[in-house]
Amino acid sequence: MNSLVDTKASIEWIIETLRKDQSSDGSWNYPFETGISTDAYMIILLRALKINDEELIQGLCKRILSKQEKNGAWKLFYDEGDGNITATVESYYALLISGYYTKDDRNLRAAKRFILAHGGLKKVSMFTKVMLALTGQYKWPSHSPLPIEVMLLPNFFPINFYSFSYFGRANLTPIMILAAKKFSIQLKNAPDLSDLKQNRDDDEEWAYSREWRSLLFLIGEGRKRLVGIPGELRNMAIDRAKHYMLGRIEPDGTFLSYFSSTFLMIFALLSLGYKKTDPVIMKAIDGLKSMKSEINGEPHMQYTTATVWNSSLISYALQSAGISPDDPMIKTANGYLLSRQHQKYGDWVIHNPNSQPGGWGFSNINTLHPDVDDTTASLRSIVKIARTEKDSWERGIRWALSMQNDDGGWPAFERNADSRLLKLLPLEKGEFLLHDPSCADLTGRTLEFLGNYTNLPKHHPIIKRAIGWLWKDQRSDGSWYGRWGICYTYGTWAAITGLLAVGVPSNDPHIQKASAWLISIQNPDGGWGESCHSDIKRKYIPLQSSTLTHTSWALDALIAISDKPTKAIEKGIAYLVKSLKNNDWTTDYPKGQGMAGAFYIHYHSYRYIFPLIALSHYQKRYG
Repeated sequence: MNSLVDTKASIEWIIETLRKDQSSDGSWNYPFETGISTDAYMIILLRALKINDEELIQGLCKRILSKQEKNGAWKLFYDEGDGNITATVESYYALLISGYYTKDDRNLRAAKRFILAHGGLKKVSMFTKVMLALTGQYKWPSHSPLPIEVMLLPNFFPINFYSFSYFGRANLTPIMILAAKKFSIQLKNAPDLSDLKQNRDDDEEWAYSREWRSLLFLIGEGRKRLVGIPGELRNMAIDRAKHYMLGRIEPDGTFLSYFSSTFLMIFALLSLGYKKTDPVIMKAIDGLKSMKSEINGEPHMQYTTATVWNSSLISYALQSAGISPDDPMIKTANGYLLSRQHQKYGDWVIHNPNSQPGGWGFSNINTLHPDVDDTTASLRSIVKIARTEKDSWERGIRWALSMQNDDGGWPAFERNADSRLLKLLPLEKGEFLLHDPSCADLTGRTLEFLGNYTNLPKHHPIIKRAIGWLWKDQRSDGSWYGRWGICYTYGTWAAITGLLAVGVPSNDPHIQKASAWLISIQNPDGGWGESCHSDIKRKYIPLQSSTLTHTSWALDALIAISDKPTKAIEKGIAYLVKSLKNNDWTTDYPKGQGMAGAFYIHYHSYRYIFPLIALSHYQKRYG
């Protein structure tokens, strides 16, 4: 008992910080920070629509410049290397199109040198090529990577529109319209980026593989079965795509609450003849602006808000630390969460037709696409009022259970949206854009919820199938890959805590192997830290520095395994207590991901949530 690290002061400091940061509606609005791409795209969008919000544009320019490296590049994460060609082109273009900077500025000359040294415009991501094409800086390919007629293929066809994940549909629908129209808006006083092309044919074609041509042939066979004249079919497909977008506009005007899909929808509507001042477009702009946050006194355009996610995790963490559900902080948080439970049917019903709404989404204004992780997180938060909120509780559980994939694991948004044929599409990051597979983090966290907070029997087929899936998914070194966090530390924490919650004993060989792996990657200072390179290289890559969040994940898993505090646990807790108030690059380092090598997330809430959970569990278990 005397050897235990004193965690009381640390827990109290986090609780008081969270109490102070809570909004009046009961939520927590910590920023969802995803680099500078959304900031750059907002400048480009405002200039394209001739919306002269100069205060916002200047603020975004200032933020973009503050993130530039000494060599002229921009990075996605601290240890990425020299820089990121896509992020650098986006920043360079946005600063020029803002009108406040010229190619002769020192910062932009350095950026241009980096871009040319790393392959020029040809090397940027597909999304950036789309943005450049629709603003007149790049040539649309002669053949679309995905023909718009996919919209018309029946659901029983091997490849159809609903084969894609909902996130893929949200972004690809406007892209298919834009590519079909080969739409390009001519901007007055736009910069000329042709000097960033290293060959004349840089923008003639986009990369296609032999496999893609086979898949295109398959889609072509499907098109032959459609009855109608090709031109009429194309118009019909475009019209269906338009109605798909318009039918999924959230109350704030955004298309499914995401920056990228809304940005693309605005240009797609322009390509269909909508005026720049059309109410749908103006409301979409207002929706994007409403997602603006402030970080260190500068504006940041959030990709979406993380309000439900932050609030559910924080409320649960606070209750784990002993805060009563009757405390005003928890009561208002749970009131907020109950108001955000979904009542509408979304696209998830296509693959899950026998279920009813009852899940929760990620963002404050998300009403159409709930996800498994937010649903179980929100249910954890309201568990102590489940008897008085019986309808919400039961609807939430039924929806989460209904989302289990046939393979036994849980996806994020849609059941069985993991067609192997989609791997043939030549879409960069298609694995992340088009697929919604079972993953260890979601499966583990769902099991942890079911085991610790419901009365579902441990031998229930749902649980047995999930355990079987996790056994198959475990890597040979004992770790699990986490799809939505960084990365193996995250997945291993979720899998271990989930398996133990549903009755797998801590001496099980799988658990012991995972425990040994976690201990083997502990840093000399007692903490843990994992690089975003793990995600790109699909193997564990150490960060060479410890972070609060990685340390908390590893600790929480080891605490769940061990009846007594081990040396590794004590060292980890000591690091956590000592480093809790740190503010450096490790605090800002991304702990979440959306697309490997392209999209990373710094959750400002994680530095409080996961240390509080680990410290509380340590205190409860050992003393």
